[in-house]
Amino acid sequence: MSATSRRLETVGSANWGRGPTVLIDTYGRVATDLRVSLTDRCNLRCTYCMPEEGLQWLAKPDLLTDDEIVRLIRIAVTDLGITEVRFTGGEPLLRPGLVGIVERCAALEVRPKMSLTTNGIGLKRTAAALKAAGLDRVNVSLDTLRPDVFKTLTRRDRHHDVLDGLEAARAAGLTPVKVNAVLMPGLNDDEAPDLLAWAVEHDYEMRFIEQMPLDAQHGWKRDGMITAGDILQSLRTRFTLTPEGDAARGSAPAERWLVDGGPQRVGVIASVTRPFCRACDRTRLTADGQVRTCLFATEETDLRAALRSEAPDEEIARIWRLAMWGKKAGSGLDDPSFLQPERPMSAIGG
Repeated sequence: MSATSRRLETVGSANWGRGPTVLIDTYGRVATDLRVSLTDRCNLRCTYCMPEEGLQWLAKPDLLTDDEIVRLIRIAVTDLGITEVRFTGGEPLLRPGLVGIVERCAALEVRPKMSLTTNGIGLKRTAAALKAAGLDRVNVSLDTLRPDVFKTLTRRDRHHDVLDGLEAARAAGLTPVKVNAVLMPGLNDDEAPDLLAWAVEHDYEMRFIEQMPLDAQHGWKRDGMITAGDILQSLRTRFTLTPEGDAARGSAPAERWLVDGGPQRVGVIASVTRPFCRACDRTRLTADGQVRTCLFATEETDLRAALRSEAPDEEIARIWRLAMWGKKAGSGLDDPSFLQPERPMSAIGG
């Protein structure tokens, strides 16, 4: 057995004991970033995520309650070394108790950094309250600047609501406001330079994300997808991009570039063509209380059952540590035998 193997075996055994520790896997990666899905429901029907109709939502009794969510976050932060929490969905602004959840998590003795990934539709009415509750910043999805293309992509006529939500988030101080865009062939694949110019003008931080195989209808195809290389080639027709480098990136999923010398930045998340699994520091919790070690995992570990059987914090932490100890080396996207997870993105949480 190598020295590295002996060290990881020792750390792994220690992780299954009592007391504050970390979520480490057999490859030495430590999870410090928790993604919490608050609901699988959404008020858009983006073509790369959901079918237009017919998606079965989780039943209300299956969803974690506000108290259960806060308890799991408290365990993650207090006992497992989590320092950042991202609230996701579905659309997290549809969760009635969202502001209260944020406020209670902000009051934890060790306060985590907190952010929210949203489609932005409800931000105009909630941004100020979320900031007051303790939310630090937001990521907002916006794939196009053209209202007609937005309607085609999302099957809803809500483009103006997203723009209003972005303005409200910036005014409330939920900064830096990051804007996420997925480019689709034949729809918005020509918009990368326009989106970046608009983001720079409005002081938003642009992120382009490769389309991932997480659509509910399982229609994703590698052939024809808009890659990171395509995006960068398009951006360079109008901008000078200077790479920040791996040191600046750390464990962040986005490769980042300075735009025309900075200070504005643009990021590209290339989950398919440039996987970043070796530096992954994330653990995920679904709205129905399942731990997922990866967006593309086909296995889950049930924490809801432990919560509802009145298991103590130490037992829940032990189950969580054991789940993360078994995390695979990578997503498997580059393997010809890759199988798309049964759950779509809306049910997993981004």
